[in-house]
Amino acid sequence: MAAATHYYTVALMGNPNSGKSSVFNRLTGLRQKVGNFPGVTVEKKSGELRLDAHTTVNIIDFPGAYSLYPNSLDERIVVQTLLNRADDSYPDRVVYVADVTRLEKHLLLFTQLHDLGLPLILALNMADVAAEEGLQVDIPALSAQLQAPVVLLSSRTGQGFEALEELLRQPPQPLAGQPFYTLTPAENRLAAALEVLAPGTTPYQRLVIAHHIDWLPWVAKADRLGVQAAAEAVGFQPLRAQVDETMRRYDWFTPLLARAVRSQGQAARQQFSTRLDRILTHAFSGPLIFLLIMLLVFQAIYAWASYPMDAIDWLFASAAEGLQQWLPAGWLSSLLVDGILAGLGGIVVFVPQIALLFLLIGLLEEVGYMARAAFMFDRLMQFFGLNGRSMVALISGGACAIPAIMSARTIGNHKERLITILVTPFISCSARIPVYTVLIGFVAPPVTVWGFLNLQGLAFMGLYLLGILAALLFGLIFKYILRSEERSYLMLELPEYRPPVWRNVGLTVWEKVKTFVVEAGKIILVISVILWALSSYGPGNAMEEARAAAARTAATEQLDADAAAALSATRELEASYAGHMGKLLEPAIAPLGFDWRIGIALITSFAAREVFVGTMSTIYSLGDGSDELTVRDRLAAERHPETGEPFYNLATSLSLLLFYVFAMMCMSTLAVVKRETGSWRWPILQFVFMTGLAYLSSLLVYQWLS
Repeated sequence: MAAATHYYTVALMGNPNSGKSSVFNRLTGLRQKVGNFPGVTVEKKSGELRLDAHTTVNIIDFPGAYSLYPNSLDERIVVQTLLNRADDSYPDRVVYVADVTRLEKHLLLFTQLHDLGLPLILALNMADVAAEEGLQVDIPALSAQLQAPVVLLSSRTGQGFEALEELLRQPPQPLAGQPFYTLTPAENRLAAALEVLAPGTTPYQRLVIAHHIDWLPWVAKADRLGVQAAAEAVGFQPLRAQVDETMRRYDWFTPLLARAVRSQGQAARQQFSTRLDRILTHAFSGPLIFLLIMLLVFQAIYAWASYPMDAIDWLFASAAEGLQQWLPAGWLSSLLVDGILAGLGGIVVFVPQIALLFLLIGLLEEVGYMARAAFMFDRLMQFFGLNGRSMVALISGGACAIPAIMSARTIGNHKERLITILVTPFISCSARIPVYTVLIGFVAPPVTVWGFLNLQGLAFMGLYLLGILAALLFGLIFKYILRSEERSYLMLELPEYRPPVWRNVGLTVWEKVKTFVVEAGKIILVISVILWALSSYGPGNAMEEARAAAARTAATEQLDADAAAALSATRELEASYAGHMGKLLEPAIAPLGFDWRIGIALITSFAAREVFVGTMSTIYSLGDGSDELTVRDRLAAERHPETGEPFYNLATSLSLLLFYVFAMMCMSTLAVVKRETGSWRWPILQFVFMTGLAYLSSLLVYQWLS
């Protein structure tokens, strides 16, 4: 008879910048999944670690937190989970990850978790850095004093992970020993009053519940009122109590660390970081270096990715040509080539650029530069009604607005958090890259300026800068429109500069690209099939009449077979259901230089911006009979029906680019804004002012240039 499998939940917890996510990546590898904590949009990463044939653990990577007294929504999720034993994410054991080179700053939360009665393992990360700095840790003494197993790790080299897994194989046991914090008489009376509300918990756990009774979602209103009355009866002052507790904990473990941890070269590394910060965060050189880094990032995205993009373009064009030759002409061939293959090709071709974007941003985060950017631009962000942490959200918006908006939860000030949420979608996300890449060629020639800069790369960066300027401008407007008495502050730990952990960067790129391709691919596949159907069929006898009219015109003008086929395809598309939709929208968008075909793409783009290219590819493959051409070739070959000039000239292309820079064209982003703000008022306002700005800017540019 086979032995039973042990399955339990382990929480990875620790301060921000402790390397917790690196430990999670090494333990779980690709066996990860991403969801949300119940009822909120806070990301929940979990993964499985199979220790042996009989032991499997579910590891949850909790958001970083400094203590059980939260200043952000992320920290609140940690606290409310640990105070509610009925929560699905409540752990059987906690692996507490701390940076061994900054251990004093990281032990506050550890001692609090101990007093909650949770089985703990202290994982001291950055062992390789500690060795380089000559840092020596007395592990047995530290373990005895902290009343928990201690293991020295390096998420970079893998050192200590076998020892950690051996500890995890042992069934979780409640910690023995005394609590690190002794409750005052008043706190003891308050904790005793909460025993009915939270039976089976430690006195300290009940005390923390009393601290947060006003907002804990699982506490009934009657219980909340009862706890508040009990707190008033004993003269409980939460803020004063939090300060006193924090100071007493530091008074206890600071001398302990002075005995257990000895450093020989740590000061030299800190001096190196300080010297580097004097340049990278300097008032003049700091912003200049930041702009140069961003310029290099966008040059790389546009220039380096061109070769794999051309290869993918060729593969899809060859696949389309092969399918046409292998399959007999008919609806199935048209669906596969003109619908599915054309739509998917319009998104897969941009994977190299998106992968490069995530790679470069991931590297900047790994080496510690992103935290410096937040610190450096805090004063500037304050002027525009934002916060230094808003800089992180805005930079993250270059990848995707959804996680960027969710990252605004770390901003404590409600007004600044709301403004950050409202303006972040102005930052050009990776979904806009396909649109920019296709259209920039019609605006800027592929020439080199100053000997090394690609003009199209500069135009690419210019579109990003336009989005940034719009975000700052509307941030300034909202600063004076929205009222708040809440004071703003920035509390941020600057990690020391370290080489990147390539495993982390690789996993991030893989996860983000996979999500982009799978999520966008599902949308594009559905929309491509629907669009193919709408473009291939029309009301009544409209399609037959269009074919007949095209045949008469071809006969009258004595067109050859290819020209006659292209004319027929164009007339049929115009007579289709999709053509009718575009024609309905055309009067509103004609002043912007757009025709009914672009109107169809605008409609489908509201599902997701990246659908634009797939839509245009599908429309033009159906409209010109040239399935082997790439979408760029199709747009370049398009002519204005009245003038015979190229349709995608400077005026039309720039107008369309500006529309996509400013317009709110992402239903998923609107849904996340609604969830983050708790009201439809803000996403509706966001949609109106962003799309209004897009229409006005496109109108002015097209009318001026045409």
